[in-house]
Order: sequence, then C-alpha cells, then structure tokens
Amino acid sequence: MAEIRLRGLRVRGFHGVFEHERREGQDFLIDATLEVADPARDELALTADYGSLAERLAAVVAGEPVDLIETLAQRLLAVCQSIPGVRRSSVRVHKPQAPIPLAFDDVSVTVRSDAVAALGLGSNIGDRLAHLQAAVDLLAPIAVSPVYETAPVGGPEQDPYLNAVALVSATNPRRLLRQAQAIEAARDRVRAERWGPRTLDVDLLDVGGLVLDSPELTLPHPRAAERAFVLVPWLAVSPEAVIPGAGRVADLLERIGQGGVRPTGDVLVL
Repeated sequence: MAEIRLRGLRVRGFHGVFEHERREGQDFLIDATLEVADPARDELALTADYGSLAERLAAVVAGEPVDLIETLAQRLLAVCQSIPGVRRSSVRVHKPQAPIPLAFDDVSVTVRSDAVAALGLGSNIGDRLAHLQAAVDLLAPIAVSPVYETAPVGGPEQDPYLNAVALVSATNPRRLLRQAQAIEAARDRVRAERWGPRTLDVDLLDVGGLVLDSPELTLPHPRAAERAFVLVPWLAVSPEAVIPGAGRVADLLERIGQGGVRPTGDVLVL
C-alpha cells in the first residue's frame, strides 16, 4: 500500500451557523490522506491524481454552504472515497477563524473511512437469485456487480452458478468472516464436500489490501486471481481493483480470459 497526503489546502468557504459566516466567509484548511495500492506500472492512471483531488476538494469547500464542519468533512471524505483505487481515506477540516471570543489556535474535525472489502457471492442450488439477493440485503453493501452465470469449477458434477461481487465497509476482517458464515447458514448452506454445490457462498476476496495468513482466514483469497467467475464481476463493480501480490484485476482477467462466464441481465437491489 502507498499513502498519499495532501496538507494545508486553503479554500475560501461560507460555512457556519451564523449569518456573518455565510455572508463574509472565511478560510478553511483541508488535510486529506489516501491509502492506495502500489501501482503496477509507472503510470498516473493507476493511482490517485493529487492535483485533481485538490481541485475537487476545493470545489466542495467553495460550493454549497453547510452549517457544520462535520458535514463538510463528510462531503470531502466522499470525494476521496470516490477515486478509483482508494482503499480508505481520512479528511481533517480546520476552521482557524471560527467565531470563538477567546484566544485559540485552531478548531478541526477529522473523519475516516472504513476499509473497503470485496466479497464473492455464489449460488447453484434452489432459487439462486433469491439467495444472492438475501446476501445483499444482509450485507448492505456500498456497491454490487451485475449477476453472471458461470460453469462450475472443480468438485463434483453440478449445476451452473450465479455469481456476483459486493463491496462493503469493514473494520475487522474476522468479524466480517463471521458475518459471512452466518449469512450462509441463514440460507441453509451445507458443507458436505469440498467445492460441492451450495445454496450460498460468501467469500472474502480482499479487505482493504490486508495480507493475512492464519488457520481461520487467508487474505487476499488464495484462488481469486485464477478464477474468471470472481474477476469478471469484481472488475465490473471496481474497475481499478488490485489483488495484493497478484496485480490489477483487469490485467489478471485479460491474462486468463473470461470463458464460461456470461452476464444474465439480472441486477441485485441495494
């Protein structure tokens, strides 16, 4: 991972609860920190452009007034998180000219995003689409890919799968794993044989770029980079996604191809 820091961006804004703040305005200082995956090549398109970031943040500060700098900070954080390739970010808004009738140096508010996790969803027993939709309902993801039908890979002879990838906010990968297992159990998932058919499969593919190898959980998912039925929906929902240690999802998919994976036209409802 790489960390990009922008410090002391000074922009005139008209935020505050008092009339004179809305009328006369004051200077706000913005600090932003972005965590991004190390680019696979020496190309600006593969990482966050801090020049463009500064312009977008300045436009928000100079734009529509709000009462609270907490609200302003959340709007700026949303800008940071919307940049492709950003795993998590933080924003600090300084208001050094705040209307306080005492001597002080600064007033600031800091907000931080959670890590973004990618989860693979799959089903090939019963009402496959309903199982995937149930997972989405319980996960409350930030975004979810279209649905694809895929030929089964490995294991016994079985019916085709429906697959999708969901992006969720996550702070603790083991807690997320327990949540995924509980969602599978709620759809009567049975682990009778390795790679056998299942009502619902919820796999942790990546959690904020974390690399973890334990008896309970391995991150990133050890076979994600080799599976078209994972890479195709992952690319659809996150075009700049990177698998730590393996590379960009787009490059991996170009290498292995997407045979056996076809769009169904189904959409899961957030």
